[in-house]
Parts: sequence; C-alpha cells; structure tokens
Amino acid sequence: MNLLKPIKLVNTFVLGSLFFFQVLNAQNIYPNKPIRLVVDSVPGGTTDLLGRIAADGMAQQFGTSIVVDNKAGATGNLAMDYVMKSNPDGYTLLICANGNLLIKPFLEIGSNFNPVMDILPVFNTAELPHLIVIPASLSIKDLNGFIAFAKANSGKIFYGSAGIGSQPHISGSQFSRVIDIKSEHVPYKGMGSAMTDILAGRLQFMSAAYGTVRPYVKSGDLKPLAVGSKKRISALPDIPTASEVGFPNWEMSAWFGIFAPKGTNYEILKMLNERLQIVFDDPKIKLKMNEIGAESVGGSISTFSDRIKSDYKIYGQVIKESGITFN
Repeated sequence: MNLLKPIKLVNTFVLGSLFFFQVLNAQNIYPNKPIRLVVDSVPGGTTDLLGRIAADGMAQQFGTSIVVDNKAGATGNLAMDYVMKSNPDGYTLLICANGNLLIKPFLEIGSNFNPVMDILPVFNTAELPHLIVIPASLSIKDLNGFIAFAKANSGKIFYGSAGIGSQPHISGSQFSRVIDIKSEHVPYKGMGSAMTDILAGRLQFMSAAYGTVRPYVKSGDLKPLAVGSKKRISALPDIPTASEVGFPNWEMSAWFGIFAPKGTNYEILKMLNERLQIVFDDPKIKLKMNEIGAESVGGSISTFSDRIKSDYKIYGQVIKESGITFN
C-alpha cells in the first residue's frame, strides 16, 4: 500500500491551515506594538505635516503609538531604502510625494527601482495641484497674455525649481512645450530660494504646488494663471484649469501617499487603508488640509495602484520628451 500520497495530502492541509490561522491571527492582533511612519523629508514640510496627521489619526484608530521618523536625504532615497529593507509586517510604513517616487527612476543612472513593482501602495492621503504663477510686477491678466509676452521676449523667460529633476522642473519644462514658448530653467537648492527670485521679478513664471505659493497668492505678490488639475480647486474657484483655457496636455499635481514594504500581508494593507480613510474623512482634518491648499484623495488600494501605474507612464513619457537628465 502506498501511504505517501495520503501523508502528502495531510501535510498540505496542515500547512494550509497554519497559513490561514497565521493570517487570521495577524488580522486579530495587528497592531500589537508601535508602528513606524517614515517621512522622506525634513520636519515642517507638506509631507511631514500630512504624515503627522496620518500618525495622530492612526494612533486614535488603533490605540497604539505611531512613531514619525524623518529620514531626509538623497532626495528621498534614504527613507525609501530603509522602508524597502524593513520587515514586511505592517510596522514600518513610508509617506512620500509622487515626485520622489515616480520621477527619480527615470533620471538616476543605474536605478533599478520600479514603484509599480518594488513597494506596495496603502493610501493616497492628499493632492496639491500645481499652479502656474507669475510675479505681480508683470502686468499680465491671463495665460494668453503671458504667452504673448513670452513670445515677444524670447530668450528672456526664466523659471525656477527646487533642482534638476524636481517636480517643478518637470512641470515647468512641460508647460513651456505645451504653450510653445522658449524658456530657461534655473535650478535652486530649494523652493525657498526660487520663491525669493520670482517675488523679486528675476523669474518670469514658476510651476509650484498651491501650498507652496499660497501665502503669496493671497497677498497678491504672485498671480496665478492656471491650475494643473482636472477641475478647479475650491481654494481658487476663479482660476481656470489649463484645459479650460485650451491646454489639456498640461496637468501637474503633487500627491502624497503611504506605502509598505513588498510582501506585507494584504489584509493588513486593507485594514490600514480603511482606518486611514476614516482619519482623512474627518471634517476637521479636511479643513486643516484646505488651509495648506491640499485636497483629500483617499480611495481603495486598487484605485491608488492604478493611479501610480498611470502617472509613472506619463512621467516617463514627459521626461523622455523633455530630454531632462541629472548630468
């Protein structure tokens, strides 16, 4: 009599049962220790602020500590590498902006990181549409007026960014091509320095997330011409989208997502997604976000995953067309 086949069937059943109960147990007891939320930037910025909103909310939802760990450096690589190498148990998460996640793989020579394959999406916290802004010293009323001005001053149009390959750089370059003007990029070490020069009139335009330019738009020192989202933003209902004024090929938004290491159990990811949705659906949180020009996004893991895939493809095409490189 051959006893090997029944034994194999029994072992398969036992192993399957053990896996089932391990997953069930993980759902029932998670989390049973502090969760670390790694932020890929310095304290005080938009990513950090959204990370702390998420951390405070998760702490209340789960009844456990959420440690916010700022690991700024190497334009996000330090935080990314740390999280990717962490144990995929749901206790180490990352929050970062789409620029660091989706742009750098196309610009860094030798990079083999693929945001679609190498890290898992958890939750899309918020979106900050880009605006095209000009200094108030330019007596221009709208985007068509700026285009006429730029073409009349060919070779004298400059825009700034936080550095080569940054989202404002990619966006400004794409905007110039879409509206068919010649412009020169001026890279800075951060948006603060770029802001100083555009306010002084040394730059003629800039693409920046609304949260970055919000104080100067409110004061009248910068004039917004167009918003890079699919619809007008609630904070600036009178400012048209680029599509509305005839340039549908320019869209740009900074969004901020939470991620987990590859291999993290899906049930844990789903639980995190559901709890974070509760946090960011809170009217008080939405009001706080509106104060920095952020719009709540949320949604399922699959919806977020689809957006990452779509945006990654778009960025690849834009960077290829622009010819932008770090060298």
